Amino acid sequence: MENYSATGKSAIGLDANVAAALGYIIGILGLINFLIEKENKFVKFHGIQSVIYLVGIGAVFTVLWIVLVIFAVILGAISDILGLVMWLINAVLFLAFFLAMFGGLIYAAYKAYQGQMFKLPIIGNIAEKII
Repeated sequence: MENYSATGKSAIGLDANVAAALGYIIGILGLINFLIEKENKFVKFHGIQSVIYLVGIGAVFTVLWIVLVIFAVILGAISDILGLVMWLINAVLFLAFFLAMFGGLIYAAYKAYQGQMFKLPIIGNIAEKII
């Protein structure tokens, strides 16, 4: 992995580490950082990594949610109790998934703010190849 510098200003006028961190918290800012940043590879990397993370996690979550809802409907047709239990499990899984996703965003933003070239598993390699 190249050594990208977290110093200097980004194309949007913020310090590089602040722009990179905000790209995780404010998803659209990650996309903006990726698209308009020409000079600072640190900001560009974290921008595209945040976008891939949000889109990838969103896609995985959507597919899993659809499967679980179908399963809950089928169980609900068999038994009201089974359907209710499955809907409760869905709610718990939704909350756990959301907290894990949010925790990942906060952690990545924290690392970016510290000026570290933190690569998320799998996603980081994809982001590095893109930039």
